[in-house]
Amino acid sequence: MLVAVLLYIVMEIFVGVLVGLLMLMLLVVAHEFGHFIAARRNGVDVEEFGIGFPPRAIAWRKVGKKWRKLTRKEWDKAPGEGLIISLNWLPIGGFCQMHGESDDDSRKGTFGKANYWQKTKILFGGVAMNWLVAFLIFTVLAFMGMPHFLSNQFVLENDVEKIPQTPVTISSIMDNSPAAVALLKEDDIVTQLQTAEGEDRTAILSTDDLLSFNERHAGEEIFMTIVRGGEVSTLAVRLNSSESEYLLGAGITGSAIYRSTWSAPIVGLGTTLQLTGETFKGIGMMIWNLIDGAAKQISGNEETRQKGAEELQAAGDSVSGPVGILGILFPAFTSSGPRNLFFLVALISVSLACMNVLPIPALDGGRWLMISIARLRKKRLSKKTEEKIVGRSFIAIIVLALIVTILDIFRLIG
Repeated sequence: MLVAVLLYIVMEIFVGVLVGLLMLMLLVVAHEFGHFIAARRNGVDVEEFGIGFPPRAIAWRKVGKKWRKLTRKEWDKAPGEGLIISLNWLPIGGFCQMHGESDDDSRKGTFGKANYWQKTKILFGGVAMNWLVAFLIFTVLAFMGMPHFLSNQFVLENDVEKIPQTPVTISSIMDNSPAAVALLKEDDIVTQLQTAEGEDRTAILSTDDLLSFNERHAGEEIFMTIVRGGEVSTLAVRLNSSESEYLLGAGITGSAIYRSTWSAPIVGLGTTLQLTGETFKGIGMMIWNLIDGAAKQISGNEETRQKGAEELQAAGDSVSGPVGILGILFPAFTSSGPRNLFFLVALISVSLACMNVLPIPALDGGRWLMISIARLRKKRLSKKTEEKIVGRSFIAIIVLALIVTILDIFRLIG
């Protein structure tokens, strides 16, 4: 029995990792395809568009209007000019190799020859594509049934059908909390909430319903209809005030999907914008925790150092690398169904867009910033300087990725 359970867990993780690799590769390929489209539309030649990373498996070259499969001997020096499309063995992304990618290249058809506005469109073409992918996925999910992972997730109330998937259930109760005083128990199913006067009576179909009701009536006495052991009963609960750390003091589980019709594209756009804002907010909080936490470590006060250590821990916990994404997130979301899986894919697409906007030299936003500074100085960014800045930045990112990967491994083992 134990062996069967272990095999099931291993297979679940294995399938999740495979699905994760495929989805991440498709998201990166979509990002690079955004660069590809923008480059071609703005007069920059693309030498090769690759799916996956070398070593190369197969390649075709476009000469004129015809495509021809290249032999292995022609891979390095293919005859004639034209775009190469390649499939490569390492399923970890893709690439768009443009002609003359240095800012100071002045040859015809190079990235360097493009003007400032054209370079801006090319650099942010990948970001735009990732946001577009997220918008399309969220739009389809809104029409088919969107899972909700945020308590205030965007929806148009006049065009939504809420469909319960699992009942709203009490999963844990804090000591001396309103839930404990009211004698709520774990596994109680919450079906309805109402105020003492009965003016606000709400059927509880999702955790959002319960949380929203509690926020509306913080500090008040409410009546909770529950199902316990198949029997229905009603309990009076005095919620904490809105200034308190918690209102009810109970963990809750339960899920519902939110289905829209004509407003599906609006919900898709609203969800993309909302998660973009949440992502930038999370990045800002992480950076603040890192800086403030590190600064507090040099304090002479023990309590201040402890708070700094907690902020550093929070910053570390908020970051996940390839091992965490592939080994933890994708197996969990894959096993919970296609809706949750595609929600995760769209969320990661939003995250890729947000990360690439950041002014880090090895990323699109950083390259655009370097080019912008050079334009303000009315000087072209030399190839040597650009390679030095990008190279050092890339090394820093690799070191950070290794640290995050080690943390992910410890989390996975845990």
